[in-house]
Amino acid sequence: MDTSEGCAAIQCDLDRLESWAERNLMKFNKDKCRVLHLGRNSPMHQYRFGADLLESSSAERDIGLLVDDRLTMSQQHALAAKKPNGIPGCIKKTVASRSREELLERVQRRATRMVRGLEHLSYEERLRELGLVQPEEKAERGLYKCL
Repeated sequence: MDTSEGCAAIQCDLDRLESWAERNLMKFNKDKCRVLHLGRNSPMHQYRFGADLLESSSAERDIGLLVDDRLTMSQQHALAAKKPNGIPGCIKKTVASRSREELLERVQRRATRMVRGLEHLSYEERLRELGLVQPEEKAERGLYKCL
């Protein structure tokens, strides 16, 4: 509100709401109540709920939207873009930290576990049973560089 009459009307509504809550044996969580002063010419009036002054806020979330005191959507856009922008970074960190050799070794480790009768053996024993080259030998022979 930009007039003292308007501010008084809002305070009157808050007082009536507090009275209604008391009559109906209900309590409001006053810690969650905030005042959002909209516009540049707002008189920044302080409102109270019962005996407690309500805190001011520069932005509040309402039905999933972040509304700020200038009614701009810049904060909302920044928040909306933050999560999707972080996902490629997570993927890059996960994949880039593993070399091609490690990824191939993981595939081979998993595939050898699927061979019936060898599930109980260690990875190295499964490789020996199948006649496959051990990881150390691959590195020594430079087999990974061919891929």
